[in-house]
Order: sequence, then structure tokens, then C-alpha cells
Amino acid sequence: MRKFPSLLTLLLILISLVYTFYSSKPQKITDLKTSKQEFSTLRALEHVKNISKQSHYLGSLAHEGTKTYILDELKKLGLQPEIQEGISISKGGAISRPKNIIAKIKGSNSTKSLVLMSHYDSSPHSSYGASDAGSGVATILEGIRAYLATNKVPKNDIIICITDGEEIGLIGADLFVKKHPWAKNVGLALNFEARGSGGNSYMLIETNGKNGKMIEEFSKARVKYPVTNSLAYSIYKMLPNDTDLTVLRKQGDIEGFNFAFIDDHFDYHTANDTWQNLDLNTLQHQGSYLIPLLSYFSEIDLSVLKSDRDYIYFNTPIFNLIKYPFSWIYALLSIAIILFIGLIFYGKFAYRIDFKEALLGLGAFLLCLILAGGITFGGWQLIKIIYPHYNEIQHGFTYNGYQYITVFVLLSIAICFKVYAKFSKSKNQASLLVGPLFIWLVVCTMAALYLKGASYFIIVVLFGLISLVVLIRQKRPNSILMVILALPAIFIISPFIAAFPVALGLKILFVSSILSVLLFGALIPVFGFYQRKNLFGNLCLLLSLVFFIAAHIKSDFTETRQKPNSLVYILDTDQNKAVWASYDNILDSWTQNYINPEENIAETYNVNTLQSKYRKSFAYANQAPIKSIRQPKLDISKDTIIGNLRHMELCIAPQRDIQRVDLYTETLFNFDALRVNGETAKDFTYYDGNTYNAFTKRWSQNLLTYHVSKNQPLELQMQFHKDSLPKFVLYESSYDLLANDHFSIPERDKNMMPKPFVINDAVVIKKGFAIEEYEEKKIDTTLTLDNTPIQVQEINE
Repeated sequence: MRKFPSLLTLLLILISLVYTFYSSKPQKITDLKTSKQEFSTLRALEHVKNISKQSHYLGSLAHEGTKTYILDELKKLGLQPEIQEGISISKGGAISRPKNIIAKIKGSNSTKSLVLMSHYDSSPHSSYGASDAGSGVATILEGIRAYLATNKVPKNDIIICITDGEEIGLIGADLFVKKHPWAKNVGLALNFEARGSGGNSYMLIETNGKNGKMIEEFSKARVKYPVTNSLAYSIYKMLPNDTDLTVLRKQGDIEGFNFAFIDDHFDYHTANDTWQNLDLNTLQHQGSYLIPLLSYFSEIDLSVLKSDRDYIYFNTPIFNLIKYPFSWIYALLSIAIILFIGLIFYGKFAYRIDFKEALLGLGAFLLCLILAGGITFGGWQLIKIIYPHYNEIQHGFTYNGYQYITVFVLLSIAICFKVYAKFSKSKNQASLLVGPLFIWLVVCTMAALYLKGASYFIIVVLFGLISLVVLIRQKRPNSILMVILALPAIFIISPFIAAFPVALGLKILFVSSILSVLLFGALIPVFGFYQRKNLFGNLCLLLSLVFFIAAHIKSDFTETRQKPNSLVYILDTDQNKAVWASYDNILDSWTQNYINPEENIAETYNVNTLQSKYRKSFAYANQAPIKSIRQPKLDISKDTIIGNLRHMELCIAPQRDIQRVDLYTETLFNFDALRVNGETAKDFTYYDGNTYNAFTKRWSQNLLTYHVSKNQPLELQMQFHKDSLPKFVLYESSYDLLANDHFSIPERDKNMMPKPFVINDAVVIKKGFAIEEYEEKKIDTTLTLDNTPIQVQEINE
């Protein structure tokens, strides 16, 4: 390579990296002057603003107003929306009465219906729900408006389904698929979601079968900015994350596409999920999916989307979406292995590959992988020790998370340059490339065996083999050609370097470092010829330090980077005590008013404790003054024995405004049958194949969680063996601690916000009660409440 222009090639690589991310989503925001037949981001934003004025979780005061707004907007479009309301019980035991908003555009000759889906409830109790999923609702409202403005009559029926109760257990989708007559004829669903407030919108397929037909038809729709790949699809299927579309797939065998963005994950479910924090490019990206897909899938036959084969697929700049069947996986892998072996011997006979130097190169590459991965893993553990308050952010992604990604990626590249400065010479680049290609082949083999969705990484190997041919044949290859041959590796690998820690948390930063080294290995035909590798390594170290300082500057909590904290008041009627409780490991000036770490009794309240997404238990609990809070009323209206079964009807009626009831069993207990507010609880986890089990590994002893709307009581119809004596623990919660007349809790400081994913700002009453032995001739049944016998009316049958 004559006078190798290292600065030029470095510039080209940096440009290609920037272009990879820049070209993945729209950069132009459509404004209010946009044609009525086109999607306008700013028109959609107006919907987001109106939907996210207040927290509007199911059962909140603002919930009804949000529902009315969406209904009115659909009516303005000339549609006739309806409300589907009913009791729904999720598999995890979440129960409520959601109100879905549903409308239909009638098709001329429908094969099956196309469903456009999002949810309008926000997460309890402080999230404004702008991104999650006000953005999804707004995308659908604006997309349908633009579609109707074209005066097209679709072939297929188009159903708009804005679900309720997604955040508390996907119960609106459950209600739709089980009980709405339109659900029986749905052929495809497009679901719009969010798990952050910005970034690319990723497309993920939901199918019970193979994805071949789905990805073929998606490709034909010619979406301009598809961001998707079969690796993310494979990983998604292994994760416990569910959306409304998951319910449609599992319960209705309905195919679908999810569209969700995950950047700025720290905003997810928090008080920062506001319209001001929503990335407008991201909202535009959602619209860029909906418009072409709506036009395409409203016209094709939706009854033939099932497939008997899977596809590998991924997006790249320029080519948009590349796909090929799974049947190619082993063929391409075999070709790559054969070519690799053949080129090694060809290079050996051509005196361009030296086995000793190849082994040395393999050792150098393995050393880079171990150092980069190990230092990053250990470094993040050290950072969490230095900054323990990061653990208060349950998302696993801190406000300065992007700086930390940059820190460790640069550090990994520095390690590569420093190590290869010791081993690399311009004359042995072919030998040094053998080691990275071997490791890449190992990665591709493992993918083919265990994670087939990642098998398209073989393309990196194939282009690497072409580079190896060039290095064998030419001592000084053209530098621009080497960069061009490295572009597939840049396009394919670099998005994962950035996305993995955002999606799965900074705990897997080491994966980004390992991927950075793997990408460096693919770029050895370029970097190997650099004469000043130590200088480049030192420059990367310096930049890494600069970004670490930037991360440190943003490590504290401010008015825009608030500390999530928690406070709960629990009135424990079992012990005639009250406590202040907090999930926070690090107390602050607000929580310290109520919590004294030296008097911690949290362990007492972490048995059958209230559920949270990340199974977080109370860190602290202190005694608190007992307040005269009205307790729930428990009535048994029926208690009789038929054969070996005891039939009991129990009503738990709130005597104050509440939002949630959690019911636990103290011991392992099986129901022969259980109905909740008239709905059979058939989706609970089964025990011994045919009886309901209140004790599951996933939910501990939690029997059910009832999300209350309009203070409606919880009514249980139970059947269990006549000799069984169930014992229950009841938690009744209201989210009004800061506004409750019994307390004078000050507002949080501006650098604080309510902690998400847990019961927070709540007034909780804990009650224990047990069912006594049945006495056939008794007029009244005795129900033990707080170990005190009380009389409740019984109707014997």
C-alpha cells in the first residue's frame, strides 16, 4: 500500500459509522403545512401533547379524559368508535376493567382485518405516557387521518384498536382478543410501542410459526427506513418482555409487527416521559412505518401470511432490507470454512501467510478480546461502587449511559491499537487477519447452532475472506478498496455496539467492548497498515478519559436528571402498627424525614411484599404513627359445601378511594375453581395439571392484583376442598400519600422524582384474614380479620 493514507481511511471509516446511524431513521420533520394526504409529525405531536397532559393510568382521574379525547378525534375523522368494556384477568393475575377504544374502516372485499394497535393508558402512577404509548396512539390517529384524506376504499377491513390496561398486564388486549367479535377475523396487527423516548424504531415480528411470509410481505411494502434484524427477533423471543401484540399472538394466533423505540431508556415509565422529551425524528420514524404498511396490507390477502420457513434478515444503509432463507445458513457457513482453509494453504504456498505469525495474530486478537471484555466488565462494577446512586435507576441505564458506552468502546479500540502495535508489520497483514477470521467463523458456527437469527454475521466473514485474497495477492493493496470491503462489517456490527447496553442495561457493556474488538478485527486490512498504531491507541485512551470526565460531570442528580425515590405508608392491622417504607438503598433529604437507617425493620415487610417489575423489595422500614384510615369491608354472602367442595363468595369493598388491591395466600393453596368479579380465572398458573395454584415461583404467593376503577369492589367466588382452610393477606393501596388529608408530606425537591416500577407515594392497608372451619348448622360464618373474630352474613344453600 503505497504511502498509505491512514488519515483518509480513518476519516472514511468515521463517515461510514456516522452514516450508518444517520441513515437509519428520517432526519426531516414534516410540519403542519404538510399535505393532508401525508403523515405530519407536528400534527401527530399535537395528539401526544393532549394525551400526555397528566398521568392517565387506568383508574386515575385523567384516564377518562384521555379516553374521551381519543374518541372525539376518531369521530372527527368520520369514524364511529365504540368502547369495549369488561373484566379481564391476565396470566400473571392482574385484574381490572379496561375500556378499549375500537373503530373500523370497512373494506370493499376483506380477506381478513388489519389491526392498528397501541395503548392509551400510562404507567402507574407518575408517568405522563407521552412516548409510552401516547406516541403510538398519535401515530395511528395521524396515519389514519392521512389515509382517509386520500379517499381510498381499502380492500381489507381496517380496525383501530386503542387498548387500555397494557401497563398493568396487557388486559385490554386480552379483553379484545377473547371477547370482541372482530378479533376472530384479524389477519395481521401493527402495534406501536415505546420503551424510551427516542432513537430508532425497531421492527420485531410476532408469529407463532415461521417468519418467511411475514418478512417477504414487509419487504414488498417498501418501508423507507426499516430498522430490523433476525438477531433482535431471536433475542426478543427469549426475553420475558411482552406487548399487547404478544397477547394477540398467543391467544388468537394473530400475526403481527411491533414497532418500538428504546433510546433514552431512563425516561421509560417515569415522570420524564413527557412530550418535550419525545424525539421528533423518532415520531417521524413511526409514521414512516405506518403509512406504507397501511397502504400495502390493506390491499393484499391477509389470510396467507403463515409460512413454513424462516428468513434471515437485516437492514443496512443503501440496500435497506436484505433477506434470505434459513436453509442458506449451513451452506454459507460451509463455503466460508472451505474458503478459509483453502486461502490459508494458498497463502502459505504463495509465501504470504506464515503459520507462526498467524498463531501470533490469533493470540493477539484473543488477548484484545479478553482485555477489552474483562476491563469493561470489571470497570463497570467499579463504577457502580464509586457511584452507588446509579443503582437507584432500576432501568439499568443511567442518564450518562451513552458516555459510558463511548468510554469503553474507545478503551477497547485503544487496547487493540496498543496490542497490534507490538505484533503488526506491513508485511504480515495476511497472516494477522487469519486469527480474527477464525474467531469470526467460530462466532458464526455458534450462531448457526444456537442463535440462527445471528447467522448473517457470516457476511462479515465472506467480505473478510475477499480482503484476505487481496492481501495475499498484493503487498500494498489499495486503501480505499480495503475500506469498501470493511463496510459490511461496519454496517452490521456498529448498531449493536450502541444498542445492546441500551436495550439490556449497562451491565452488558462488556458485550459492546467485545463487539468493538470483533469489528476492529474485520478492519485489520485497513488498520494493520497504520504506521502509528501507538499514537492512535494513545489518542483513543485520551478520548476515553475525556468521555469519562463527561460522564462524571453528569453523574449527579439535577432538575433534568432527577433522582428516583420512594416512600410508602403501610398501616399493618395484623400487628396494630404503621411503618414508613422505602425501596431506596440510598436515602435523600426527602426520604430521611421519615426513614432512619438505624431503626430498619424492612425484613418484616418483605414477606409477601408488594410486587414490582424488577422484584425489588423494601430497603428500609421504620415505625410510623398510626392514622385513622378507613379499612376495607369484607363480606361473605355464600358459604356452603357440596360434595367435597366448599363454595364461598367473598366481597372486598373499599371504604376510601383506592387504586389497587393485592391478595396473597400465606401458604401453598389450591383452588378447584376461582371467579373474580364474574370472570373465571382460568389463566392462572396450574398446579398438578388441573387445579389453581396460588403459589408460583414467578409470583411468589401473590394470588391476584386488582387494579381498581371507580372504587368497584373485588368479588371472589371460590371453590376448594372442604377441609382446606385458606389464609389470606390483603394489601389495599391508594396513590395519594402526598395529597392525603391524614398526612402533610412535602413535595419532592426538583432534582427528585417518584421511583418507577414500584408501589410509590402510596397509603397501604395490610390485613390478614383466615377462613374458619365450616359448621353446617351455623347461621353466620366466622371470618378471622386481624386475628379478631367478626360476624358476616351468610346465605346457606
